[in-house]
Amino acid sequence: MTYAECTVGNHVYYSRYLDILEEARGEFFRHIGQPAARLQEAGVIFPVTEARVRYHKAARYDDVLTVELFLEELGRVRLVFACRVRDEHGQVLVEATTTHACTGLNDKLTRIPEPLRKALLK
Repeated sequence: MTYAECTVGNHVYYSRYLDILEEARGEFFRHIGQPAARLQEAGVIFPVTEARVRYHKAARYDDVLTVELFLEELGRVRLVFACRVRDEHGQVLVEATTTHACTGLNDKLTRIPEPLRKALLK
């Protein structure tokens, strides 16, 4: 973690974990061959409709973290991701879920594109 992400008390500021989750989702989409930028260029986005975060222990400046992200639910127009953030000793610091609606750039719900659905089911 960077110094800029920490409080005066040397804890990672609580809202920064949402940034970590966003980075993990971006990596996830790239890993399955469906980069978020390409989906957006095709007119499909996945705004967060709900985020739940459970804080178990604080991360601190210069900690090396591992982020585990997996698809928990795949609906017609909705995705739910679950995530664990661990420290270098494997201890769970944070558990979270984010729920996303599949929409067009016009904010109207749309079905998850079939190529993405197939990649998510692999």
